Amino acid sequence: MNKVDLIFQYFDGCPHAGTLRQNVKEAISGFEGIIDYKEELIDTQELAIKNKFRGSPTLLINGEDLENMPSPEHPALACRYYPNGIPSKEKIIERIKQL
Repeated sequence: MNKVDLIFQYFDGCPHAGTLRQNVKEAISGFEGIIDYKEELIDTQELAIKNKFRGSPTLLINGEDLENMPSPEHPALACRYYPNGIPSKEKIIERIKQL
């Protein structure tokens, strides 16, 4: 399996960031050596625009959104809504294995 870049984007105070962060950390525990994981604190409107922020929390896998959400036209510091709930560790593992 090739190297996988994971970027966890969030802002402080986001009520769901902790849940997604925990799910990501549990998901990647079996992929040591192939995962390059980093966190990006998006705490200004300028950073939101620069990073095409989809809302907090967001997980990018090799630059692509976990849920395939396109980059927003008007990025903003906002909470992200997941229609099916915060992605589970199983969903994250499944997506990594598809790479």
